[in-house]
Amino acid sequence: MDGLRTSSTYETISVTPASPNVGAEVSNINLTLPLPENELAELKRAFLEFGVLFFRDQEISFEDHARLGEYFGSLGEHVGVKTTSKVTDDPRVRKFHTDADSPAVSGNVWHTDQSCAEKPPKASILYLHTIPPNSGGDTGFANLYAAYEGLSERLKTYLDGLIAFHDGRDVFGEGTPHATHPLICRHPETGRKLIYFADSFTKRIQNVSREESDMIIKFLSQHCSRVEWSMRFHWRPHSIAFWDNRCVIHRAIGDYLPHARSGFRVQLEGETRPSS
Repeated sequence: MDGLRTSSTYETISVTPASPNVGAEVSNINLTLPLPENELAELKRAFLEFGVLFFRDQEISFEDHARLGEYFGSLGEHVGVKTTSKVTDDPRVRKFHTDADSPAVSGNVWHTDQSCAEKPPKASILYLHTIPPNSGGDTGFANLYAAYEGLSERLKTYLDGLIAFHDGRDVFGEGTPHATHPLICRHPETGRKLIYFADSFTKRIQNVSREESDMIIKFLSQHCSRVEWSMRFHWRPHSIAFWDNRCVIHRAIGDYLPHARSGFRVQLEGETRPSS
């Protein structure tokens, strides 16, 4: 399974694959300082190669957090209307906090962020300073390139050209946008094919019967998160996960209540619509 396209060497940063098919931990880097051009170039290469990058022991400020995101594009806003409890003093940065008083664990289902938007976010960067004691609160990540490559050739042919309806109202409330996207897309930078699917938002496959649509969605829900192309990231205080929203799905595993899990997130504005 050709889930990752890895390069042989990195000269300025250390990049260690986190699993066979998705994710890498980056070290020998200090995100509290502006990055030199050669370091940034290698970081951008690693981002496209591994889909999600992890950093340890990075006690970053809001300014550091935003600067990292802005290296990769313009920072964007959340499309949902249920966001007032997550604002901070910096409009670029959203609070991300769950504890015993939270009604639910946000993101506790496989998804790609806000695929209900016409131009979904390019990427998200989550920094956690507080995690549950001992264990719990992992985040799962799965590679949508590998999910596509794991299909039979007949199924690839069948799914290519189908259009999916993505709706965020169940998650974020009325007033949240909805959109349609091709089920099989090409990444705008790598050109590689992937399955663009999100349990949270993919509600209907267009131009097929309801029964056929339901079967496709049920299959993809199980297929896209298979263990062969997924992994769990074990958080430690002051860790960062930086994922490519265009080719990776993730899930915040809600196994830690009543303990607190807290930090901040920025997201990058989507530059293009998913396209076939």
